[in-house]
Amino acid sequence: MEHLEVVGKSVQLFPSRGDHAPLVLLHTVGAEGGEVYQAVRRRTDRDFSFAAIGGIDWDDEMSPWAIPPISKNDTPCTGGADIYLGKLIHDVLPEILQRISGAPRYIALTGYSLAGLFAVYAMYQTDLFSRIASASGSFWFPDFLRYVQENKPKRLPDRMYLSLGDREANSRNRILQSVEENTRWLHNWYRGMGMETILEMNQGNHFQNAAGRMAKGIAWVIHDDNGTNEIST
Repeated sequence: MEHLEVVGKSVQLFPSRGDHAPLVLLHTVGAEGGEVYQAVRRRTDRDFSFAAIGGIDWDDEMSPWAIPPISKNDTPCTGGADIYLGKLIHDVLPEILQRISGAPRYIALTGYSLAGLFAVYAMYQTDLFSRIASASGSFWFPDFLRYVQENKPKRLPDRMYLSLGDREANSRNRILQSVEENTRWLHNWYRGMGMETILEMNQGNHFQNAAGRMAKGIAWVIHDDNGTNEIST
């Protein structure tokens, strides 16, 4: 494992064993990147490079637009996803690519909670990512479904993984209650577009076994790793 500091972001990099292996990007809240990486390795023998990116301003850099607090003690989301995505593509990713062996066959963008929302949103802004994994994605986010209906992805990912806890919709917060219905809607929407996608329901609420849930999603999207998509920065 190699540790990088790029534009204020902390990156845990786990390079692949061979050349031109897929690259998986995961945005993290804390230092859970190593736990997720090891959990993926237990699930698949596929060779891949893995970069866990921390130091994220969660409510800003993972949110596509500004929304007010959704509860009394919450903080607002300030809608900095576009600015951060530019930093990811032009600053963070080039540093990662310099440290892995050969250009990756493809890049997968993955995340949990708001980072899962960001992963799906990013495919409407760039054609760089050809695999997406969103575990317990924050698809309660106001107006996100309307955004999806009114915009076209820059590219259709080859594979998309969605998951949710089966108790996540059992919230006292009216806004959060929409998360399961919205996630199911997105699954059907992307499947209708011809995308290879899956929705997996896990036991429990939003905070149970986050690393394990994320690992399942990553293992699924890299299982068929024969893509030959070119990448650019």
